[in-house]
Amino acid sequence: MDRRRMTAIGVVVAAAGLTAAVTLPSFAGEEPRRAAPAADGIAPEVLDALGRDLSITRDQAVRRLKTERWAAGTVTKLRTELGADYGGSWLSDDGATLNVAVADPAAEARVKAAGAVPKRVARPVAELDAVKSRLDAAGADASPDIAGWYVDVASNSVVVVARPGAEAAGRRFAAVGGTGAGPVRVRTADEAPRPLFDVRGGDAFFINNAGRCSVGFSVVGGFVTAGHCGRPGDRTDGSNRVAQGTFSASSFPGDDWGVVKVNGDWTPQGVVNDFNGGTVPVNGSTEAPVGASICRSGSTTGTRCGVVQAKNATVNYPEGTVTGLTRTDVCAEPGDSGGSWLSGDQAQGVTSGGSGDCTRGGVTFFQPVNEILQRNNLTLVTAGQQAPAEPPAGGGETAPPASAPPAPPAADTECAGQVSRTGRIAAGRAQVQPDGRFFRVAGGAQEACVAAPEGARVVLELQRFTGGTFRTVARADNADGMAKLTADTPAGAYRYRVVGLAGSGEYTLAFSAR
Repeated sequence: MDRRRMTAIGVVVAAAGLTAAVTLPSFAGEEPRRAAPAADGIAPEVLDALGRDLSITRDQAVRRLKTERWAAGTVTKLRTELGADYGGSWLSDDGATLNVAVADPAAEARVKAAGAVPKRVARPVAELDAVKSRLDAAGADASPDIAGWYVDVASNSVVVVARPGAEAAGRRFAAVGGTGAGPVRVRTADEAPRPLFDVRGGDAFFINNAGRCSVGFSVVGGFVTAGHCGRPGDRTDGSNRVAQGTFSASSFPGDDWGVVKVNGDWTPQGVVNDFNGGTVPVNGSTEAPVGASICRSGSTTGTRCGVVQAKNATVNYPEGTVTGLTRTDVCAEPGDSGGSWLSGDQAQGVTSGGSGDCTRGGVTFFQPVNEILQRNNLTLVTAGQQAPAEPPAGGGETAPPASAPPAPPAADTECAGQVSRTGRIAAGRAQVQPDGRFFRVAGGAQEACVAAPEGARVVLELQRFTGGTFRTVARADNADGMAKLTADTPAGAYRYRVVGLAGSGEYTLAFSAR
């Protein structure tokens, strides 16, 4: 069962029992602190890195990222519409053309209508995935001369990567997987993937006063990183050697993800260190397609960019096989492991391992971040959550007082309160209400509800300003189109955050305190 899919619930925080009178004053606040302005919403550091590593101009980088955002949504739509006939998708080398493979010629018209180029193939992607799954099952028998294997949608095949001189070993492994010679091809490459243990990525952290790895992305309550960096219970210190947190979960080999829960001295922020004196904002986690440009941050080699070569790749590390990784042509070196991968402003994954270096070039693999979030029921921290240094004592812009007529709720709902706001939400996006600001209460009960768009899934979070940032103190998921939340809270500054998990459309938030 999806742990985030639950019935509409009431949530009561530990401060229950406070009964002080409460009013809803005029809203006072400032716009949350955000990253520096960027061209077309794209951080200049990302554009500079793309220009350097892909040999393109800044305008070309902007156009490419816009095309990739369009392609991501188009692929999601076509994959659903084509069903069993879907053969995979990839962008052209220049990132300008979206190619979509189809196993049935009758599906080509639908691909053209969506603005993509159809490519007729013999095998749907589900067949290729099944072949790769058989290889995964035989992975324990793989020779050390086998670097890994992956689905290559552009060639409509499964590729087994063998080291030079080990082609025979590659063919034997394909046979052990029971695949025959049809959809599998063996290619040689001087690759020897390994986990990059001695690393600091987005930001360095130390494990048990010994190993060194790097932060991948901030999540509510902590951060995600590579699983080979630590095991549950391992203690972490920050780059300043101050006690930071504890590994609450990890998986390696098989997967390569880890989750660290931080203590109250650390505040997760929705940005990535660009190792050039600034930061890059993280505004969601929409998955980029094969062929999309992508950038990695790591303390050894800084920010490096390239393109996505394949998804659902298996890597045969000395410690064991890891499946479900994404393969890229981005270089990396020891000291980069565990770090952040971004496509534009969208989080993609955390560095697992690779082969080569940034002098000769190489191949690097990352663990997709959405799988980490889903497997561990985590919420990604985004740049839109950045808080002011402290809530102002008063003044500033004000929203309509509680007596103002509320906006009408969505049809066929019972979502109502003293104050109402509407907005638009989509998967991977979040909005702060009311109007990107916060409000103050004297302490007591707070109630809120969200009428979600039809077919959409959202999370409603109540956040309190504490420890220099807004922290979630209560949350509820929607069921039957509605998310309801109640909490008894102490006096302070609060805001609501609506997070999209699936679907899109207009929502209505209504809330009150008494």
